[in-house]
Amino acid sequence: MAARFKVKYNTEIKQALGKELNITNAMAIPKLEKIVINMGLGEATQNVKIMDPLVADLAAIAGQKPVTTKAKKSIAAFKVREGMPIGAMVTLRGDTMYEFLDRLISIALPRVRDFRGVSPKSFDGRGNYTLGLRDQLIFAEIDYAKVDKLKGMNVTIVTTAADDNGARALLKSFGMPFRVGA
Repeated sequence: MAARFKVKYNTEIKQALGKELNITNAMAIPKLEKIVINMGLGEATQNVKIMDPLVADLAAIAGQKPVTTKAKKSIAAFKVREGMPIGAMVTLRGDTMYEFLDRLISIALPRVRDFRGVSPKSFDGRGNYTLGLRDQLIFAEIDYAKVDKLKGMNVTIVTTAADDNGARALLKSFGMPFRVGA
């Protein structure tokens, strides 16, 4: 069975976006390309063992195994040597990407304390949106009792939109709760 948001995009959103943005070519209508979830962990320089539970949390959230990111160069001030593990990331595409976006918008974001919407200013100018999350507990897959350290993450939504307006219209049509008056 196809992901709910993928079916919604193909049946409803695609035609509505084409009309809204005055695009006649069906291939030029903005669509989701990939979602990258990144969890940086600066404290891993002192203790590599704290990476394991966070990698497991990221795997539970994303539904696939994350890749550990390593330092590209040595920085003495941060006590980082080249090749040290300093984070983890997952790239989602296809059905898993649509499933994750569905869970993010309908389940995880409403669980954020004092949530008034996501910032409409987090676009990069090329049609991509980055969202910073303070802790991993907003996802239903994470067991509260097993978490020993709260860790934030960045979720980057990469679209094929040429500019921010196209990407904003695409994410709004999926139901992304943008903050009003920010």
